[in-house]
Amino acid sequence: MNVHDGKYAWIVKIGEKGQFVIPKEARDMFKFHPGDEILVLGDEKRGIAILPKDKQKEYIKKVFCEIEE
Repeated sequence: MNVHDGKYAWIVKIGEKGQFVIPKEARDMFKFHPGDEILVLGDEKRGIAILPKDKQKEYIKKVFCEIEE
């Protein structure tokens, strides 16, 4: 669902094993394919972020820069 100006939200169910399916629209948008690796970041206050492989390096650098400050 397009929430606002390039921002999207999807509702998914978590199965008994803690798994969920990334919606097809999101998989297509972010070019996720079977066997791809993703990075899952968690922040107790802000929630979870899932990053495709091509964005991981960029965000890891940002995280470590913020930690050093």
